[in-house]
Amino acid sequence: MRGVFMRKNKTANKKKVVVIFFLCAGLLAALAGRLVYLMVFRSDYYSERADDLHERERDIKAARGEILDANGTVLASNQTVCTISVIHSQIEQPEEVISMLVKELGISEETARKRVETVSSIERVKTNVDKEVGDRIRSYGYAGVKVDEDFKRFYPYDELASKVLGFTGGDNQGIIGLEVKYEDVLKGIDGKILTTTDARGIELGEIGESRVEPVPGYDLQLSLDINIQEYCQQAALKVMEEKQADSVSILLMNPQNGEIYACVNVPEFNLNDPFTLNTDVDTSGLTDEELQDLRNQMWRNSCINDTYEPGSTFKIITMSAGLEEGVVTTEDTFSCPGYKIVEDRRIRCHKRTGHGAETFVEAAQNSCNPVFIEVGLRLGAERYYDYFRQFGLLTRTGIDLPGEAATIMHDPENIGQVELATISFGQSFQITPIQLATTVSSLINGGTRVTPHFGVRVLDSDGNLVKTLEYETQDGIVSEETSATVRMILESVVSEGSGNNAYIEGYTIGGKTATSQTLPRSANRYISSFLGFAPAEEPTVLGLCIINDPQGVYYGGTIAAPVIRDIFENVLPYLGIRRAEVPEETTEQ
Repeated sequence: MRGVFMRKNKTANKKKVVVIFFLCAGLLAALAGRLVYLMVFRSDYYSERADDLHERERDIKAARGEILDANGTVLASNQTVCTISVIHSQIEQPEEVISMLVKELGISEETARKRVETVSSIERVKTNVDKEVGDRIRSYGYAGVKVDEDFKRFYPYDELASKVLGFTGGDNQGIIGLEVKYEDVLKGIDGKILTTTDARGIELGEIGESRVEPVPGYDLQLSLDINIQEYCQQAALKVMEEKQADSVSILLMNPQNGEIYACVNVPEFNLNDPFTLNTDVDTSGLTDEELQDLRNQMWRNSCINDTYEPGSTFKIITMSAGLEEGVVTTEDTFSCPGYKIVEDRRIRCHKRTGHGAETFVEAAQNSCNPVFIEVGLRLGAERYYDYFRQFGLLTRTGIDLPGEAATIMHDPENIGQVELATISFGQSFQITPIQLATTVSSLINGGTRVTPHFGVRVLDSDGNLVKTLEYETQDGIVSEETSATVRMILESVVSEGSGNNAYIEGYTIGGKTATSQTLPRSANRYISSFLGFAPAEEPTVLGLCIINDPQGVYYGGTIAAPVIRDIFENVLPYLGIRRAEVPEETTEQ
């Protein structure tokens, strides 16, 4: 019996050994499989995790692309600055580092200590530090203090075209103007510095740093010409000072293709110090929100972002619609008694005694309200609104600047006879200056609506063409015949009528004056303006001057037309538009 028992016991022990063996073998196989999985199939993932533990990453900012004028003059470039950072685990002399940061960066000891004692992979102390200061900090040689070169936007001409160019923030990203509109073109691709450390976060000097070099942004070339812009700004500042006006806007563009030569909105602001107000307003008692509201107002581009009642310059639109529709011709005659009664309203002409009998061309020369009211009434509200749509006045121009305002117009069902009458001579609705200039361009260039724009081409840092920028056009706004008639009438307004202060001997100038009253009418505040173009037979320059709340004489023909005349006298020869020879008068003997 004992022998049998021993044999059974040995058999049971063998089974246990076998079970344990296979369990151990299975466990080892599972561990081996897991190891193979981790080492082969997940090796990339864990390699990256290991690198993350032992690599510290710092950005290398890409140089932002330059903005160039039509001649290649740099309007926005970069200055080298530094970013100062500290790495807690590497600092060997904390008190000396704190003292140095206070001295060189002008920060408080509390701020410096907080940065140095913060336990993190890297702590940024200050950005946009002058390169000279960065070089001094680097020369101390303190462990754990990093000085990385960065870029800060610099504008060589300070205030010039400030509301067009815009500026960048502390991160070198565009905030307003072309800087934000063309962010994707200008910004470039940041690089990186990778530093290897041990388990304590100490850099391993023998391994060194690896770098991914940044890719600079592309350059943007504009149609804006710095010489024309400077002259227009001088002209705007001069008339603003003479007339003690609130502000002056001047826009110069090519009506054939929409390229903008100049866009001035004075007072401008300093692009290199964009958060300092350009007025003498006492800001001591203002809240942060109130202060920011003033900055936002200072940054506004009135030609693009603000609407106004255009007044008599809008008679160009009424004229074009009436001629295109055939409800008026150049030979039609009218009688102006100094007013026109529409329903229960007596709407006056600017000449209270009236112009008497006059042709349509003479009515344009006289800027006669009753005649243009009559043209509007002949069109009717529905058809006039259709021309608003056809001319593009109900949509934005699509200019390459942010924040373009839309036309403020009555709903069609709310346009009665009185509203139609006032619309016909440019009141009771609002448009932007760029909308007026763009619409008139289509009416004098043969009937093609262009897209106004500044951006012309994208270049690399060596000046090689990357891309030519293209913009939409729309043909058939009016017929060639109507466009030619409009040009002829507007040329006579300057040579024989109310716009004669824009006349330049040897040049054919077309244009229209305007004097509109802001709301409320009782405030007696006016907007004086003049829209002109040259040469009248084939316009290549269109100019618009708007003077807000001039003091004293405020008629557009008296104070705004001379501004465009002075600009044209200088700009037309500059653009290669020659003055026609005027034959000398001879006396017979």
